Amino acid sequence: MVFSSLLFLFRFLPLTLLAYYIVPGKLRNLVLFAASLVFYAWGEPVYVVLILFSTLVDYTTGRIAGFYREQGQRKQARLAVFASAFTNLALLAFFKYADFFLRTVQSVCSVEMPVLDLALPIGISFYTFQTMSYTIDVYRGDAKVQKNLIDFGAYVALFPQLIAGPIVRYKSVASQLNERKESVELFYNGIIRFAAGMGKKVLIANQVGAVWKDIAAIGSGSLTTATAWIGIAAFTLQIYFDFSGYSDMAIGLGAMFGFSFPENFNYPYEAKTITEFWRRWHISLGVWFREYVYIPLGGNQKGLCRQMLNITVVWFLTGLWHGAYWNFVLWGIYYGILLVLEKFFLLRFLQKIPSLCSRIYTLLCTLAGMSLFAYQDMQDGIAYMKALCFQGAAGWLDQHTMYLASSNAGLFLIAVIGATSFAKRMALRCLPARTNRGAAGRDLAGICYTAAVLAACLAMLVNSSYNPFLYFRF
Repeated sequence: MVFSSLLFLFRFLPLTLLAYYIVPGKLRNLVLFAASLVFYAWGEPVYVVLILFSTLVDYTTGRIAGFYREQGQRKQARLAVFASAFTNLALLAFFKYADFFLRTVQSVCSVEMPVLDLALPIGISFYTFQTMSYTIDVYRGDAKVQKNLIDFGAYVALFPQLIAGPIVRYKSVASQLNERKESVELFYNGIIRFAAGMGKKVLIANQVGAVWKDIAAIGSGSLTTATAWIGIAAFTLQIYFDFSGYSDMAIGLGAMFGFSFPENFNYPYEAKTITEFWRRWHISLGVWFREYVYIPLGGNQKGLCRQMLNITVVWFLTGLWHGAYWNFVLWGIYYGILLVLEKFFLLRFLQKIPSLCSRIYTLLCTLAGMSLFAYQDMQDGIAYMKALCFQGAAGWLDQHTMYLASSNAGLFLIAVIGATSFAKRMALRCLPARTNRGAAGRDLAGICYTAAVLAACLAMLVNSSYNPFLYFRF
């Protein structure tokens, strides 16, 4: 079940909200837990057992780690954290990377090995990191032990951010699990944020995604250079609006239930450096790796060589987290190299040149990275990059390219504007200030905006069968 579906919008969400708000406050986490399991089971019933197992393991190891920490027995507490991490990572490795390992052995050793062909449990990359953060936070003393299994289960399986984040660390929502306060204003803001995310997903991501789908189907050997650039621009816009739209919907849904989730995107295509880009893109993943991998490895506190090694390890793991294919590993290494280069000399140069030049540099690096990200088959990816670099067999330009550019010019213009903070700044400038007099005007504008966006989205969903979600496969 995806958020941008009629089933979710007209059945699941209204029924869940109704059940949530008619029960007493003490039972609301139970409603969320049960609804989240139904949400998860709708797509993959068998894997509900997996998420329940992960919940039970981390609940138990968290209790053990907390007990031994209070007793001052750090070694035993560390063993509990190790048991949690090992179990979670073993499950992730088996379901996500077993076939990757077998395919690699087949390729390197030229031997026939049957792959398992396992379906990837939805959201396993996200909830695995969340549950691991709980036991680590308890061990560090950053969070109190959660003694209520239902409350902990609601945290792990919480459907608004279960399948695509943002990755919510336990310490950031621990107090909200039992002490959150729902309000009309929070619910209203949640609806507006949800509508904005759905607009990104349905009205922009799906449309530019259809352009990318058509271009990718042509075949790299038949692409002109200009068509290849249109295609990679479409994919770059699609993945941003698809993922950031889902994050907005998750944050909005969380607000409807009284939660405050962390931001996951901050207009990354406005960045002037790759370092800044990764502070703006998938923020919760970057924070997770910094808190639980980079800093524990020593961060930048153990010398230059160790810092470079730590960055390399983090970005190798970041690439591998995104998918069990070598193109994702190379994608992670590519960004790791860029970040190392920026950290040690490029940043000083980029700070001296005009901001337009640094933005163009960042955008070109991002487009190159997306061309690695787009193709799991490395041969197809290399052929596409050749087309981007004026080495395509079909030349630079043809009539089909001109048709693509002219017929999609308006869509791309809207997408480019939407990927920047321009529209938000204009809206804030035009709307009345939030005073006693201005509040009514702002609220009316919000209601009209939400109604218009949702109506347009519903019209698209009814008439279109193309409604993918890219991060399901990660």
